[in-house]
Amino acid sequence: MKFGPIPVAQSEGAILAHSVTAAGRKLRKGLSLLPEHVAQLAEAGVEEVIVARLEPGDCHEDEAARILAEALATDPASANLRVTEAFTGRVNLLADGPGVAVLDVEALEQFNQVNPMITVATVPQYQQMGAAGMVATIKVISYAVPKADVMRAANVARDVIRLVRPVHQSAGLVVTDIPGGPPNEKGVSAIRGRVEALGMDLCDVQVVPHETEPLAAAISGVDGQLVLILTGSATSDFDDVAPAAVRVAGGAVDRFGMPVDPGNLLFLGALGKRPVIGLPGCARSPALNGADWVLSRVACGIETTGTDIAGMGVGGLLKEIPTRPQPRAQRKK
Repeated sequence: MKFGPIPVAQSEGAILAHSVTAAGRKLRKGLSLLPEHVAQLAEAGVEEVIVARLEPGDCHEDEAARILAEALATDPASANLRVTEAFTGRVNLLADGPGVAVLDVEALEQFNQVNPMITVATVPQYQQMGAAGMVATIKVISYAVPKADVMRAANVARDVIRLVRPVHQSAGLVVTDIPGGPPNEKGVSAIRGRVEALGMDLCDVQVVPHETEPLAAAISGVDGQLVLILTGSATSDFDDVAPAAVRVAGGAVDRFGMPVDPGNLLFLGALGKRPVIGLPGCARSPALNGADWVLSRVACGIETTGTDIAGMGVGGLLKEIPTRPQPRAQRKK
């Protein structure tokens, strides 16, 4: 691609690099100059414009963006994505419903190393998405790039962006109540919002005393393909009331504690084929916390092991909820 100033008389077919106002009308950058545009510029007394001119082997920005988007998601429907029309060298990949973004990070890094003018930006790995949320944006920065580079980038990153939709349709919630404890209505409302944001139904809510046996019975009997537990008193040990109740009910606890703040006091287990998530107290607030990361992955059937949770620590220092101070801030004396 050639870029620079040329006489207006020679500019037909070139791409206008900077917007120009001529005879009260604005010709926007990126416009392919037609004979009428050249005449308009000449009549307005404009003698020179800065343009981009494609050379043999070049690919226009919009064509390049379309090719790259088709490579990153060759079958958008099966990847649960919607692809926008190319405009100014940009194509967006949108979530076709709620779910979790799953990316081939290594391939995407290779894609972005082919040519600095060829880029893709995505949400983080396993980011929870709502319907029509932007999962990725492909942007060709210059007005044209070598077609060979476009094909190289396309070939190193085929089908590397997808949205995984929830595999569970419903969840049941068991809340334990303690005298003088936090109000349950707020917590139930926040959790209902989380569940419904994933396209699921909070089909059963049970409130029981904060004791092992009643909680175990409720865990066994609550409806829902996924079981959530919110205790009136925070879980502070692997043998505390809620983890113990899961085991009494015949289930297992695979992980207690996570390196995400807020969200440290989460536990994860199973009762038969039903996943069980012991929610931290911060789940009573709609603010982002570690439970959101685990719930979205589990809801979408993405394997979530203790090792996976341990790996959430980098990037796991989330925005502080407004009702408490910074966890490591020293109190002024």
